[in-house]
Amino acid sequence: MTASDQCQTQGKIERWHQTLKNRILLENYFLPGDLERQIEASIQHYNHQRYHESLNNVKPADALVRSGFSHHQTARNDRTEHIAHRGLQNCAIAA
Repeated sequence: MTASDQCQTQGKIERWHQTLKNRILLENYFLPGDLERQIEASIQHYNHQRYHESLNNVKPADALVRSGFSHHQTARNDRTEHIAHRGLQNCAIAA
């Protein structure tokens, strides 16, 4: 993963957090369970119902299935890349 890919990925995560925050702030929640259900509903909508322009108008869950990756493989790859990236950062700081 290049530095520009890392920045682009970070931007996507920040955009997702902003989207989730905006959706949650539309209502009042009186019990923690209400908020948890709304967060779960937002995640389900985002991954299984909403078409994403950046994925050629495909839902994220469908894109993962089509690519042949399971969630566990993707998470494992992300974790491995993250660990390698942190190692490079630590080396740069130490130098």
